[in-house]
Amino acid sequence: MKKETPNYFHQVFEVTRRIPYGRVTTYGTIANYLTLGSARMVGWALNKSFTAENDVPAHRVVNRKGELSGRNHFPMPTMMQQLLESEGVVVENDTIKDLKKYFWDPAEEWEED
Repeated sequence: MKKETPNYFHQVFEVTRRIPYGRVTTYGTIANYLTLGSARMVGWALNKSFTAENDVPAHRVVNRKGELSGRNHFPMPTMMQQLLESEGVVVENDTIKDLKKYFWDPAEEWEED
């Protein structure tokens, strides 16, 4: 039986699931890692992550400035910030404070199972 190639959404979800607890990455970083699409496409995929079979920690993905640009796609606009803060990420004015401190790049830090 031929192994099915995962679609773009599944690839985005898999990278997002690998973001460590208490860390964040950007839409563009995921797009660059996958070498498919754009930051906007990653955001579009993550907007659909709430229907995925397994949890996708979409709250750990922010825009290139560290802004919680996806916050309005959560059940409550404050939920993204609450989830990040529960992991120890400092957020001020809907923006990650010291993005470099929390930033995760799958090209450099991917942990194999």
